[in-house]
Amino acid sequence: MSSRLFGLIFTIRAAGLLLAALALWGFAQIADEVLDKESQFIDTAILLALQRLHTPLLDQVMTGITFFGEPELLLIICLGFAAWLLLRGNRSQATTLGIASLGAVGLNYLLKDLFARDRPALWDRIVDVRYYSFPSGHAMISMVVYGAIAYLLIKNFGKWSNLIIITTVALIFSIGLSRLYLGVHWPTDVLAGYAAGIVWLMTCIFSLEFWQYRQVSNSKTVARSE
Repeated sequence: MSSRLFGLIFTIRAAGLLLAALALWGFAQIADEVLDKESQFIDTAILLALQRLHTPLLDQVMTGITFFGEPELLLIICLGFAAWLLLRGNRSQATTLGIASLGAVGLNYLLKDLFARDRPALWDRIVDVRYYSFPSGHAMISMVVYGAIAYLLIKNFGKWSNLIIITTVALIFSIGLSRLYLGVHWPTDVLAGYAAGIVWLMTCIFSLEFWQYRQVSNSKTVARSE
């Protein structure tokens, strides 16, 4: 039984490392295309196709969905969830969530400054936007925050894992789609945001797993010495 469990844990962690590596490679490829302006044609074509779907009702729906990716709201959600974790005695999990969320915001601003890509201006926007376009802050920070919360919820409520994963993926995808529909990001901005978010999210998760492993190992060592 223990060997099967060890094998499962090893497989999951190996899959996580592979996912992070693929995301890093994907971000590098997208960034190269953006710098060389190779993606401009397809980016524009996709946005114009989405623009033809606009209706007043859908405008309101997408504006509502995009609100769930606002950095300010995400930080508030993080504070509330971290407080709940602290009340349950999960200090390391609460700390990881805080580092993941604040780190995602900081990294996103750093990358935006680095690439300094202008936002699309293909039609009149119905939402206010600031700062540069690449990578999408909504996509990147949503990936990290909602992804981290989903991971921590699964650790605490494993029997609901399928529902948690499906809900989280749907929410993150919808937020990215809303940014394209609203015309405030290029498709490559959103894809790069997802990729960068996955890399940072997996870094934080593996850091937490390593810390908890060290804590358990140290506890066993102390117990044996006594």
